[in-house]
Amino acid sequence: MKVRLAGYNVDTDVLKELQEAAGKRDDVTPEVLSAAYARISRDARSIEEIRKDARLEVEKARSSNSNIIFKMGHHSVAEHAVFNLDIVGLSRLAMEEVEKFRLSSYTEKSQRYITLENDFVVPGEITSPGLRKAFTDLVREQNEAYFRYFNLLKKYVFDKHTELAADPKNHNLLEGWAKEDARYITALATESQVGQTVNARTLELMLRRFASQEVSELKALGRAIHKEISKVAPSIVLFHEANDRDQKTYSELKELVSTLIDAIGASPTDKDVELADFTPDGDDVIAAALLHTSTDLDYRACRACIKSFSRNKTMDIFRASWRNMNFYDSMPREFEYADLTFNVSLSAACFGQIKRHRMTTITSQDYDPSLGVTIPGSIKATGLEDDFMEMISRTEQVYYRIREESRIAAPYALTNSHRKRILIKANARELYHISRLREDSHSQWDIRNISSEMLHQARGVMPMTFAFAGGKDRFSEIRGKVFEGVSVEGKK
Repeated sequence: MKVRLAGYNVDTDVLKELQEAAGKRDDVTPEVLSAAYARISRDARSIEEIRKDARLEVEKARSSNSNIIFKMGHHSVAEHAVFNLDIVGLSRLAMEEVEKFRLSSYTEKSQRYITLENDFVVPGEITSPGLRKAFTDLVREQNEAYFRYFNLLKKYVFDKHTELAADPKNHNLLEGWAKEDARYITALATESQVGQTVNARTLELMLRRFASQEVSELKALGRAIHKEISKVAPSIVLFHEANDRDQKTYSELKELVSTLIDAIGASPTDKDVELADFTPDGDDVIAAALLHTSTDLDYRACRACIKSFSRNKTMDIFRASWRNMNFYDSMPREFEYADLTFNVSLSAACFGQIKRHRMTTITSQDYDPSLGVTIPGSIKATGLEDDFMEMISRTEQVYYRIREESRIAAPYALTNSHRKRILIKANARELYHISRLREDSHSQWDIRNISSEMLHQARGVMPMTFAFAGGKDRFSEIRGKVFEGVSVEGKK
């Protein structure tokens, strides 16, 4: 066996310096890797030879990429080309669209750890000078409130946690708690930045979606990314223009379903978290899947076995799958066979965290002021609630004024405390990951409250499956209960 590192991502400034020192080279492009790897299935030569060929004949490699992707439809070869993008100055609202793409990696500027400044995006859709002034005045007022709240909340947090505050090493942590609550009054127009790692196939999809968007900020982002990528890899991002599927599908769906819903008169739930759907007999499904992996029986026979087992015998199967786990281990893949779907109403601040769980399926509605706002407990404890709600009232007045001119621009004025509805589906394995990370006592309170309620309802329908769930800080405690044979709530 032989393994050779064929390439890795390098900072473009380093590449530039190397080329300035050694001369410009045409083969400094990820396209040669895509072209070389595309030939592996039909070329008997060693990979090293194939890669050397691609490096020596870059234009031929580019032509090969285009033919393989466009004519033969093998888009997966584009996944061998990977890009690192610095995206700076994008609004918090637009960032939600960037981070929708599952097969991409992101590290975003955190509003929890970094003190915000006064940078924000004015959406191009606001064309009226009067409305533009109203919008900018509002965001500046929100930012003033943020700094005012931060100073007051900082004192509150330090006074509340005197033992932690006694050690200067904890001061950044405590300040972070104040910042994360103060940010609930800041606008979705607030500028952010993100470092993104993405393969060319996903990037092509991203550019197509951005080109098809109504939002001018996202259109501009797509053009800027394509300008950068096309310099070094013109052959592997081909289908990046707007298309009917992305431009029209959801608007046509909205038009259709509005008439259907009006005729029925349906109304939404008023619960923040509601388990809307789940795999029937989920405990049995996962236990049978674990049995299937461990025997030579087919799945139907495994289900029959589980049905015949006592509750304790089935629980023994779950315990055996957990016995050698640590808090950082993921659940066995068999836990992916049971799904749970939740209706969730949550703040923009909370959505910014839950959307990071990219292996879930999340679809969302627009932000809706009628859903109210999420107010941090510290805001109430420091007597700032009335001031906070006055700011929210002014925010919503400007929001509705802007909405009369532009439905697209109006949400930029809303705050991190404003809410929207999402539909989130997770298999049991992914829900465990959410539980370990978000039910931990160190996680942010808003996402902790939402995830804890999701897991509480999940345990109600799959008590054995989720008997080992909980924050990583309680892992030892939960392990003790599970392996001491403590009964699990619910019936088989």
